[in-house]
Amino acid sequence: MSKGKVLTKKDCRTAAKRWLIGISTFNYETQLAPSYAFAVYPLLRKMYPDDEDFKASLLNAMRYYNTMPWISPFVMGAALGIEDDGGVESLEAVNNFKIGIMGPLAGIGDTIGWAMIPTIFGSIAASMGMQGNPLGIFLWAAFTFAFLAVRILEVEWGYNMGINVVTKLGKPITVFTEACSVLGLTVVGSLISSVVKLQTGITYTNGDVTMKVQELLDGVMPSLLPVAAVALIYYFMNKKKVKMTHMILIIIILSWIGAACGIFTA
Repeated sequence: MSKGKVLTKKDCRTAAKRWLIGISTFNYETQLAPSYAFAVYPLLRKMYPDDEDFKASLLNAMRYYNTMPWISPFVMGAALGIEDDGGVESLEAVNNFKIGIMGPLAGIGDTIGWAMIPTIFGSIAASMGMQGNPLGIFLWAAFTFAFLAVRILEVEWGYNMGINVVTKLGKPITVFTEACSVLGLTVVGSLISSVVKLQTGITYTNGDVTMKVQELLDGVMPSLLPVAAVALIYYFMNKKKVKMTHMILIIIILSWIGAACGIFTA
């Protein structure tokens, strides 16, 4: 049994780095439990000088565990904080805590870590790169290294919060998720006009007067056709469940036909 907290910031960062190395350790019975056990192994050994207590803690770490890999260090840190405070008697509480929090945080991690933040920074970096601005690659590199640093620090943050993580992060996470959603939609919407290129070559002739339809559309709203095209693609993929690969083929075929008939121009 551990007596008083013994783990340090260095220990927490060691666990985070071991998690990054051992994340590929996976099985279909306990999911990411082997990765979790590998990450916390030296910390548990430090917490439990007694071999029997150490074995009990390590077996507890090998119980079913699965959450979003980028958010897992935070769960790991909070669980270590509880166990370092309560010792071997807290093992059941530690496992119950992991089971209760890994699901909700996985959903948040998938939304923010997989979708929102990479999409925002990736879209901006890609747009800059397409315009020949070399800062795009540096922006993406800065985001990658910053996110890596956050993943390493997550264990320490979770460890300091312990069981209070639920009460401390409940409302802030909700606000942060909503803010990321708004920012992501704003960035994607602004990129439509700069990245999606779609113009029509149709002209309207009445006597000696010839008018280009594209100029009329630009007068109503610039980039109207790209916005309409993206909205139509979203409708078919979201409402009609058209697969992305099929949608890409449809866009290519319609582009060929439109260009050949003079409907679309570069």
